[in-house]
Amino acid sequence: MARLFSIHLAVTWMLVGLIWVVQILVYPQFQRVASAEFKDYHFAHCFRIGLIVAPLLFVEAATAAWLLYEGRQAQPFYISTGLIPIIWLTTAVFQAPIHTRLGRGFDASLIRRLILTNWIRTLAWTARGILVSLTLL
Repeated sequence: MARLFSIHLAVTWMLVGLIWVVQILVYPQFQRVASAEFKDYHFAHCFRIGLIVAPLLFVEAATAAWLLYEGRQAQPFYISTGLIPIIWLTTAVFQAPIHTRLGRGFDASLIRRLILTNWIRTLAWTARGILVSLTLL
């Protein structure tokens, strides 16, 4: 179970780091892409980030479920696991629809909304990382 927990901890912190890069660097850069180039730029971003994020999300959720099944009972871990559906729901309700609309072309107000609503995921994943780490104590 220690190896499984180490994998879970590592993947969680990979996602924490990734979401902060997206929040502070990637999404704000959307505002600097010329309108004529934006559609292609945005498509490339979504495709490439998906190649990184999708496997990590799967491993994060699968290892969390497995750890719960194996009897991981620390309260911080339970709370951290409860944040996974919140992150996924936020993605489905806010980020995915905004990205769909941005796929049609540049829209400064949508980019601002994307940055603002992404703080929910950024803070939730940061909390997950801290809470999962607390289970080591």
